[in-house]
Amino acid sequence: MSEILPVAALTLGVVAVILGVFVFVVDSMARATFALLGSFLAVAVIMLVLGLHYLALVTALMMTMEMAVMAVFMIMFMMNPAGLMPMTMVHNAKGSAVAGAAVFAALTAGVWLADWPTRRGNAPADATVQIGQAVMGEYMLVMIVVGVSLFATIIAGTVLATGRGRYDRFGPDLSRRRPQDPVPGGLPR
Repeated sequence: MSEILPVAALTLGVVAVILGVFVFVVDSMARATFALLGSFLAVAVIMLVLGLHYLALVTALMMTMEMAVMAVFMIMFMMNPAGLMPMTMVHNAKGSAVAGAAVFAALTAGVWLADWPTRRGNAPADATVQIGQAVMGEYMLVMIVVGVSLFATIIAGTVLATGRGRYDRFGPDLSRRRPQDPVPGGLPR
């Protein structure tokens, strides 16, 4: 069993990296979103394999909801519904590659060159309980306020962005062939 765990973690790590590369290779935002979700879920399974059950559950739930909200907003607001029409997912490719390589090199050097502090005191009997108390203890009120504020921001953004509905654009009986928008948009046809 102990020999299977490193192989499983390494395999899932390769899967996570491949899906992460797909985010920049695929030609639609919807596909990129689901590739990113797959990459995060592979990382969550790695945490599960390593015995970090709480962090694996939080990562899986948080990333699934985040990607679902992103997909819903793409469908609602993009000129290209669902992002299924081909488009480039890379902007300033050379600059991005240089910045990514520089940040990776700096972080890798920081991992090996940092003077990490030594542990003081004894390790907790249950790290999950300690993390739960840290997250849900004194910061609980802050998390509730931030959550309500974010939810109100999402609703306000949706209301402001959808001032004109499909009946305004296509007529009361939805019989207008082309939408009547104050600012024309979309692709030339």
